[in-house]
Amino acid sequence: MSTRYKVSPSWVADVQEIVQGDLSFTDNGSYGTGATQTTNWERTSQLMVQSVRTGQVFSNPISYTYPLVYTVANAYLSGVLDSSGSVVHFIPFNAVRGQRVDINGNVSTYALVYTVSSAYAGGVLAPNGDIHFIPSDAIVGQKISANGVVSTYSLAYTTTTSYRGGVLAPNGEIHFVPSNARVGQKIALNGTVSTYALSYTTTTAYNGGVLAPNGDIHFVPNGANRGQKVSATGTVSTYSLIYTTSAAYTGGVLAPNGDIYFAPANAVVGQKVASNGLVSTYSLVYTTSTMYAGGILAPSGEIHFIPRNAAVGQKVSIAGMVSTYSLAYTSSSGTYFGGVLLPNGDIVCVPLGADRGMILVTGAAEPFGVGLCTSQFLKGY
Repeated sequence: MSTRYKVSPSWVADVQEIVQGDLSFTDNGSYGTGATQTTNWERTSQLMVQSVRTGQVFSNPISYTYPLVYTVANAYLSGVLDSSGSVVHFIPFNAVRGQRVDINGNVSTYALVYTVSSAYAGGVLAPNGDIHFIPSDAIVGQKISANGVVSTYSLAYTTTTSYRGGVLAPNGEIHFVPSNARVGQKIALNGTVSTYALSYTTTTAYNGGVLAPNGDIHFVPNGANRGQKVSATGTVSTYSLIYTTSAAYTGGVLAPNGDIYFAPANAVVGQKVASNGLVSTYSLVYTTSTMYAGGILAPSGEIHFIPRNAAVGQKVSIAGMVSTYSLAYTSSSGTYFGGVLLPNGDIVCVPLGADRGMILVTGAAEPFGVGLCTSQFLKGY
C-alpha cells in the first residue's frame, strides 16, 4: 500500500543555477489558465520547485484501469493534453478513429479526415491550441483545433516511418523528430511547412524529442549512435553518446534540474544529458525487450517511464534513485506508448495494444497547473 511522504529536494538551488533566461514567445504572465504555454524555463523551474517543495505524494503511484470505447492493435502512439487542460487526445497510429478522455474519465471517439496504417506517431500542442499529429507513414499532416475541428494539410517531405514524435521550439515552430527521414521538417507559427538539413541520418534514428532549458531540441536516440540537437537559432549538431544499441530509447523527459533522461526501450542502462551537455549513464532496476515508451515528470519531481512491454513500473527519484512498482495491467504485446500528465497530478498512459486505459495516481497534494502541464518542457514523448 502506498503512503504519503513529504518531498524535500536538495537540488532546489541547483535548479536556479541552471536557469537560462526568458524563452517566451506567447507568455502573458499567467500560468495555469487557458491555453497559456509555459515557455520560460526560469518560471517553469520555479513552478516545478514550488510544487515539489510543498507537495506530498504517494510513495508509489496507485494505478487503475478504465474502459475504452475503441481498441485495435497498435492503436495510438502517444497523447496530448489540450489547451484547456481537461482533455487528453490519443494520437492515431493504426486507429481509424480519434479517441479522447477527459479529466472526469469520460471516453469518446471522433471522426478523422485521413487514416492509414502506421499513420501518426506523437503529437504537439501548438500555441494557437491546435494539436498536430506527427506523420509516420502519413502523406498528409492532420490536426484537431481547440474547438474540435479535424483537418489536413500538405507536408513537404514524406517517407515510410518518417518521423516519431515532435517538439515545440521556443519560437513556436513544431519540429518533427526524424526516424527514417533524411531531412528535418517543421511547421512555422503561420502554418508554413518546410524542411532543413540534418547532420546525421540512419534507419530508425531517433524516437521522441525533448526541449532543453537553453532552447535546444534534443532528438532521443533509438537506432542512432550519436545524439543530435537543433538549437534555438536552428543550428543542427551532433554529440557523442556513452551507450547505444538497437531500439535503445523511446522518448525522453526533462528533469527539474535541467537533465534530459532518455526512456529505456531495449537499453539495459539509463542515459541522460546534463544541462551543461555532459552525457552519463546510470543503472536500471528492471530491463526487458521494448520495456518503456516515453516518460512523464510527476509533480513530485519523479520521472515515470510509461510501460510498453514492462511488467512493472519504473521511476527515477529527484535524488536519482531508480525503483519499480506494481501496475494494474501489463502485457507482453505492447500495452501503452507515451503518457500525459493531468493538472491533478495523474498520469494517463496512452493505449497501444491495451484493451483498457490505465492511469497512474501520484497522489500529488500540490499538483502542476494547466499552464505547466501544457508546457513543451513537460512533453511526455
